[in-house]
Amino acid sequence: MLGIKKKYYVKQELDDDKPSIHGRIKRNNNNDQNHQTGFCLMSMLELQKPIIDTPCWPVKKAAASTIIAVFLITVLMVSVGWLDISFSGVSSYQNMGVGSKSTTARHKPEFPLECSTENQTQTCRRDYPTTTGIPPMNTSKVECPSFFRWIHEDLRHWKQTGISRDMIEGARKTAHFRLVIVKGKAYVEKYRNSIQTRDKFTLWGILQLLRMYPGRLPDLELMFDCDDRPVVRSRDFQGPNARPPPLFRYCADEWSLDIVFPDWSFWGLAETNIRPWRNVLKEIKKGNERRKWKERVPYAYWRGNPSVAPTRKDLMKCNATDKNNWNTLLYVQDWDRESKQGFKQSNLEDQCTHRYKIYTEGWAWSVSEKYILACDSMTLYVRSRFYDFFIRGMQPLQHYWPISENTKCKSLKFAVEWGNIHPKKAQAIGEAAGKFLHEDLKMDNVYDYMFHLLNEYAQLLKFEPTVPPGSVELCSETMACPRTGTWKKLMVESLVMSPSDVTPCGMPPPYEPQELRDFLETKANSTRQVEMWESQYWLSQY
Repeated sequence: MLGIKKKYYVKQELDDDKPSIHGRIKRNNNNDQNHQTGFCLMSMLELQKPIIDTPCWPVKKAAASTIIAVFLITVLMVSVGWLDISFSGVSSYQNMGVGSKSTTARHKPEFPLECSTENQTQTCRRDYPTTTGIPPMNTSKVECPSFFRWIHEDLRHWKQTGISRDMIEGARKTAHFRLVIVKGKAYVEKYRNSIQTRDKFTLWGILQLLRMYPGRLPDLELMFDCDDRPVVRSRDFQGPNARPPPLFRYCADEWSLDIVFPDWSFWGLAETNIRPWRNVLKEIKKGNERRKWKERVPYAYWRGNPSVAPTRKDLMKCNATDKNNWNTLLYVQDWDRESKQGFKQSNLEDQCTHRYKIYTEGWAWSVSEKYILACDSMTLYVRSRFYDFFIRGMQPLQHYWPISENTKCKSLKFAVEWGNIHPKKAQAIGEAAGKFLHEDLKMDNVYDYMFHLLNEYAQLLKFEPTVPPGSVELCSETMACPRTGTWKKLMVESLVMSPSDVTPCGMPPPYEPQELRDFLETKANSTRQVEMWESQYWLSQY
């Protein structure tokens, strides 16, 4: 179609060469007669290698006792665990600094699922560590990405008043569940079922957070709404006596007070066979490497379900035809057919083949956002009413290209024309977004965002959380072991096997009022700049 030939360039990945450590020995030419001592002068690292055909140079008899002492000290260090020696040629030193990362692999005890037999009631394993082994007061030297600062903004409405139990009860009318964490254990009181598996995988993600940082979260209680659109309207809670209900969900907008939390798909989308985020990132990275950016199709690509929202139906009018070439290639995704065919045509890593990819929201924000931005293609971001927890840290013209919602077709055509005229700039925008997703939004940072959000939230509670009557204790075993098929596969794949041996990243400070205004003004100015370029372009066409 449109005369576009598809070519695939596969970049071969080579394993890094593993450096070997060789001790050097200097031969003393004046003491050849002392062969009878039978000792080799070797460094402590050299002792870790198998001694096969290693030449031994003579040692003075006077030094023999010193060498024996060094050898005995080394053996003592090994025996008490200060030095870990592997006789396969690889060594690792135990991490002596709390919260720091070792440069070599170190064995950590793992705690896989402990599923009961068919005739037994599933229980939670009780041998999982209750602490990380890191002192609570220890702080990380690594600062969190800047978008963590929005946590302060999301909780700002309760900074002065705190959060009472009555305020939490005010969120019950739309919540799908109440989550209570007491002494590191999770309890849930369910009110209604969510769409598909949203509530299940959200709770699963919180359980993995507790496994990652056991004993580090304070007791807390919250309400969670798994539906799409925010419901706590700021206009309903004005004045000094306003008491808005704190309600967690996946997205919000500038007219709402809902608290934004990472969505369920970070642990997998069972309905569409999409793997957990940690694995998807690796797969998309390989997909990015298959075809160089300049060799990608010079059109804007979108694939999805247009029936979920009017804005998507409107987008389909921009599809390239023989009469109107809007520089786009738009495809309808039939998930029912894909399910029957085993999702063979929906691999995310196979969709990084175009220079430009389009993001447009559905009924609200869409989980597809992160998959599109991670692809290194310049994202053409149709201006959205809704935001999730990380997009607020990204800037137009730095991480994506803003597209007008009201004149999509003309805006998309101009964006592609601009990118093809300025390929290096377009490529840089796409790669900046990819770097943000692969580094700032890696799964460890998703957990850290959850940790800091829940920790900051818990500090605002003005009551002592207690386990509500009729609630159920949750753990990884009770959630995953009874499941089968894709649901269980994704849970096993996203299971946190061991407590983290590093602390969460350091929470950045809140925005100063003027600093926040400047940040938002920079965003607005970038969008206005694109609108001006676009207007000039279309005026020149007439």
